[in-house]
Amino acid sequence: MAVNGEWSRGGRRPTLEEVAARAGVGRGTVSRVINGSPRVSDATRAAVEAAVAELGYVPNTAARALAANRTDAVALVVPEPETRFFAEPYFSDMLRGVGAELSETEMQLLLIFAGGARERRRLAQYLAAHRVDGVLLVSVHAGDPLPDLLAQLEIPAVISGPRSAAESLPSVDSDNYGGARSAVEHLLAAGRRRIAHITGRLDVYGAQRRVDGYREALLDAGAEADERLIEPGDFTEEGGRRAMAALLERDPGLDAVFAASDVTAAGARQVLREAGRRIPDDVALVGYDDSAIARHMDPPLTSVRQPIDEMGRRMIGLLLDEIADRRPALSRGPERQQVVLPTELVVRRSS
Repeated sequence: MAVNGEWSRGGRRPTLEEVAARAGVGRGTVSRVINGSPRVSDATRAAVEAAVAELGYVPNTAARALAANRTDAVALVVPEPETRFFAEPYFSDMLRGVGAELSETEMQLLLIFAGGARERRRLAQYLAAHRVDGVLLVSVHAGDPLPDLLAQLEIPAVISGPRSAAESLPSVDSDNYGGARSAVEHLLAAGRRRIAHITGRLDVYGAQRRVDGYREALLDAGAEADERLIEPGDFTEEGGRRAMAALLERDPGLDAVFAASDVTAAGARQVLREAGRRIPDDVALVGYDDSAIARHMDPPLTSVRQPIDEMGRRMIGLLLDEIADRRPALSRGPERQQVVLPTELVVRRSS
């Protein structure tokens, strides 16, 4: 049997190398196209697809996976309790982006929670058995051993935000520093002077960068940050309530609050209202994420929009590239791609 006259010689199947030679590209590039990696130019993809059609190349998925020790599955690992995953829109938006991008490939997506010690032990055993081709790590805290475990096992991995400025794994994040600056600059422009900040978990690098942006915006305006107006939070609604109560007790005259997430802002709003503070007349309020919560709050919440859906899509793109390039970790160069996507301040009535 032949396709376009190319599958001959006793019915022998064309090889991946023959497709690469016909397309004028490397074997790895053909693999990326076949595996649906988005990080291939349109011209290259067209050349490979034309070569596949001309030669009649048909990928043998099962054989390819077995020969390459592949599972055709990737895991989205969330080192948080399930309750937080379903309570915060950030995670569902990330999952939507990941799923949409992965739907264009033959890869399966596994969602794995690892919020407790028992779950982490089970996950370590699962990963050691190489039951997935790659891992997406979401909400990684400083000191989390999971990234190092993946490196030891030589499992391709991408994380949603670096653990530090010296991150060694590929990562995709939004501009946390710039987003925080824009929020505080907006409040300053509106005449607010006692601007408080409820942080996220400070063992998360993105939360640290938001604090940096808050401080620098005040400093540039000639108003050094008052440490009494910075209260630790944890990205949760309850954390927002606790932090807001502490801030009001410490400085009843504050006139604005920048919260590290929309969920946190929702908790802060509840405490402000219980204390008789009107939003935005007495206290302006700004959140972060621009989730559905921001649009449905009363009054609607000004929030820093980060492209969470796009972050998920870019993470899958990087991971598919890592999977296609399965050289041992020690033979790779030290550089990893760190993608930082822009943020946008969406102004609503809360500020």
